[in-house]
Amino acid sequence: MNSTVRIEMVSTGDEVLYGQIVDTNAAWLADFLFQQGFLITSRFTVGDDLVQLINALQKRSIENDILIINGGLGPTSDDLSALAAAKANNEELVLHQEWLSVMENYFISRGKEMSPANIKQAMLPKSATIIDNPVGTACGFRMVINDCVIYFTPGVPSEFKEMVKSQILPDIKNQYPQIIKPLCYRLTTIGRSESDLATEIDSKLAIPANISVGYRSAMPIIELKLTADESMRPQMDQIWTQLKAIVKDNLVYEGTIGLAGVVSELAQQQSQQLIILEQKTAGLMAYQLYDNNAPVIKSEVLSQNSNIREAAKNLQSQYPNALILFLGDFSEDIFHLCLMTSQKIFCYKLKYNSRRHTKQTEQEIFSAIGLDALRRYLTKQPLIAPNIWLDVLDEDITIN
Repeated sequence: MNSTVRIEMVSTGDEVLYGQIVDTNAAWLADFLFQQGFLITSRFTVGDDLVQLINALQKRSIENDILIINGGLGPTSDDLSALAAAKANNEELVLHQEWLSVMENYFISRGKEMSPANIKQAMLPKSATIIDNPVGTACGFRMVINDCVIYFTPGVPSEFKEMVKSQILPDIKNQYPQIIKPLCYRLTTIGRSESDLATEIDSKLAIPANISVGYRSAMPIIELKLTADESMRPQMDQIWTQLKAIVKDNLVYEGTIGLAGVVSELAQQQSQQLIILEQKTAGLMAYQLYDNNAPVIKSEVLSQNSNIREAAKNLQSQYPNALILFLGDFSEDIFHLCLMTSQKIFCYKLKYNSRRHTKQTEQEIFSAIGLDALRRYLTKQPLIAPNIWLDVLDEDITIN
C-alpha cells in the first residue's frame, strides 16, 4: 500500500471537538481512501478558534503532503476556515465571482432571494481554486501551503462525500499515480473474545510480516481483517482459508454486509416471511431487518408483563407459513429465545454471563443473538452457536 504519502484529515468545529456530534466524515474518509489505496496517516481536530486554526494549518502542512480540512465553510461568523487559510498563507480573502454567480443561480432556481450573509462563502484566499459543490452553497477550495496540498471541504456529509469522490480523489490520484491498491478480507464472528481469537490465530497461523491481521471489537461481535498489497493475493487466499477454518463455528458473515443484511438476503432467497416479537430489545431487531429490506410482515414490541408466547401463537394462526422469532421473558440475565416454524417450535432458556453494559449495548447484544438465531435456522444450523457468554439452561423442541 502507498504509505509514503502523508495524508491527514483535520476536522473543525467546537461541536466535533467537544463530542457533541460524532465525526462520521472522518471514519467514512479513512475507509473510502483505504479502498482506493491511500492511507490516512493521522487525524487532527480543532475548534472554532481563528488563532488555533491558523496554527493548525501552518504546523500540519509542514508535517503532511496532503491535508483534507472538513467544516467551517458556512455563512455564519463561526465558519472560519477560509479566513484561517488566507492568514496562514499570508494572503487576502478575495471575492471569487465565479462562485458568487453559482450561488445566485442556486437561489434563483429555487425561487428564493440569497441572503447577504451567503456572500461570505464566495470570499476565498487569493490563491485558492474552487472545488465545485453540486449539492449546496458552500464551495470547497484547493490551495498549497508549505508545499502541502490542502483541500477545504464542507461539513455536511452528503456534500463532503460527493466532493471527495468526484473531485478530490481524482486530483490525489493524478498527483500520485503509482499507488498500490490494498487488499482487505473481512469476516465477523460472534461468541468469542478478541483475546481468545488472537491467541488461537497466533498459535496456529504463520502470518508473513507484510500481511497484517486486525481485530475490531464491538460487543458482541469481533471483526477480523486480513490486509496486504494486491500482489500478496495468493498468500492472502491461503491464510484466509486457514483463518476461516479456525473460526468456522462462530463465523457470521464475510465482508461488510452486516448480520441483518445476511438474514434479509437468506429470507428473500427462500421466500420466507418473518415476524419479530420483542421486549427488551425494543424493536431493534425489526428495525435492522426493515432497514435491509427483509420480508418482515409484522413486528411488535411488547411490554415485559405481556404474554409473548400467547402473542406468538395468535400470530401463527394468522400467518402459518411465517417464521416467528420472539425474544423475551427477561429476568435479570435469564431470557427466552423461541422460533416458531410451520413444523416445529424451538425454545431456549438462556443465561447471559458477560459483565453489565449500558441499556443500548445490551439491546444491541440481544438483538445480535436473536438475528444470529434466524441466520442459523435459515442456513440449517443449530439455532444457538457456541458462545462463551451464553449458557443454555433449557432446550425444548416440539412438533407444531
